[in-house]
Parts: sequence; structure tokens; C-alpha cells
Amino acid sequence: MACPENQFVTQITELYEKILKLESLKPSKEVDTLFGQRITMCLPTDTQIDFSKMSQDVQDMRSNLIKLRGEAVGYLEQHFSKLWGSLEDPLNHIDRFPTYANYLNLSKLEYDLLTQHTTHVPTKIAFVGSGPMPLSSIILAKSHLPNTMFHNFDIDPQANALASHLISRDPDLSARMIFHTTDLLKMTKEVLSDYDVVFLAALVGLDKKAKIKAIEHLEKHMAPGSLLMLRSGHGLRGFLYHIVDPCDLKGFEVLTMYHPMTDAFVNSVVVARKLGTQTTTVRDSEVRSGQI
Repeated sequence: MACPENQFVTQITELYEKILKLESLKPSKEVDTLFGQRITMCLPTDTQIDFSKMSQDVQDMRSNLIKLRGEAVGYLEQHFSKLWGSLEDPLNHIDRFPTYANYLNLSKLEYDLLTQHTTHVPTKIAFVGSGPMPLSSIILAKSHLPNTMFHNFDIDPQANALASHLISRDPDLSARMIFHTTDLLKMTKEVLSDYDVVFLAALVGLDKKAKIKAIEHLEKHMAPGSLLMLRSGHGLRGFLYHIVDPCDLKGFEVLTMYHPMTDAFVNSVVVARKLGTQTTTVRDSEVRSGQI
């Protein structure tokens, strides 16, 4: 009987070869179908895979798949942000985004985890890698944190222009959401230490080395006691997003690692606290798997 792990690698390799043959990663029926198959293929939670034992070719394929998906997501967000930004009430249409339900579920979980590890409602949140369709910030601001300021950071000026235009006709959000065009690695302590919570988007750092570099930069410049919320992968879902392990979070106290057991959303969620003089307790990291 074939090993489930080997079967999976064979199937994902065949899909990868089809994706490489695409003329463009911009939204189309073929792009949506292939990347949809990739997500479905990676959803099962009963098959574990040891990434350290994979060949270098498979490791490279995995990393490139994550990069290709990041590019495709960028095009998808640009498409819908431009489309809805041209309408009279853009935010009345965002629930039609293909993965909107996943964002709803993920944002609710992140808010619940956030409230478990802070004694006060954050006044300012930084979201790094917000993109042209900042659904996480929008949902958190509208549904969970109605009095919090959201500072969205992205390296792409076009992404920020589209995102800013998308919320510009909402009096509340346009007053509470600010967009900054900058490279994370150029964000100084004077900037990052001003936030109670920093969210790091899943597609910031499209290879593991870049992801670790981003985390290390945040560790150097975030305020002691502030929270880092980041998205990761687990099991087969490590072919969707890079896996962040506790050992990657030097200088942070890992509070929770949540691995979803359903397809309500695909990301794992990691909550960590920046160590330093303002940190009053050190707790064992808590690993959760569960359903929403």
C-alpha cells in the first residue's frame, strides 16, 4: 500500500506542474480551479508530513507554490478592490470576495485569542502586509474593535491606494484606518513600539528565511509586552503557508498556537508576547487544535 505522504507529494507535484504551465496568475476559471484544488488537497488534518525529510526538490517546489499563490492572491485582491472601489458603496460588496467566509471565521478566532491575552482593548493595531483588499483589518475594525485605530502597512503603493479608496466612503473606517507604504525591514523602533498589537500577514515573507527575518526585525523593534499575531501552516497546510515554530520566535513568549481542524479557514494562528521589562509573567506555550 502506498504511503499517504508519498501519494500526497505525487499529487501536489502533478498540480504544481499544471500551475507552472499557466500563462498568467490573474483571476480566471483555470487559475481559480487549480489553486482551489491545491487548497482542497491540503485541507485534511489526519495526514502528517515531515518536511525535514523531504527532498530538496520537493522543498523548493513547496516554497515556489507558496510564492505563486501569493502572486495569484495579489492579483485577485487587486481585481476585486478595483471593481468594488468603482461602486457607490464598496464595502457593501466585500462579502462577495471568494474567501470572505474564511476571513470572517479567522478574524473571529484571532479576536477571541487576542482578548484572552490582553487586559485592555488595544488602542492602536499595526497590520503588516495588508494588501489591496485589507479584509482582516476591515472585519476586525467593524465587528470586533469599534474604537481601535488600525495602521495598515504594505510595501506596494498601488495596494495601499486601492485599499484606502475602498474604505474612503465609510465615515467610521476612513477615520480609523491609516495606510503606510513602507518595507517592514525599514520600520524603526519609533514606529513599531507604538502599537499594542502587531499582526503579520501570512504572505509576508514568501520563503522561510524571509519570514524569520521579518520576525527577527519585529522582535528588535516592538515594545516589550506587546503582542504579535501571526498566521502559519500546519501539517499538509504547510504547502499553503510557511510553518512558524516556537523556536522561530526568539525573544517572544509563545502564548498560543492554534491549529484548525476544519476548513472554516486554513491558517494556524500564533499569539506571542514580546519579552522585556514590561512582561510580568512567563507561561508555558499553549498548543490548541479545535473547531469553530
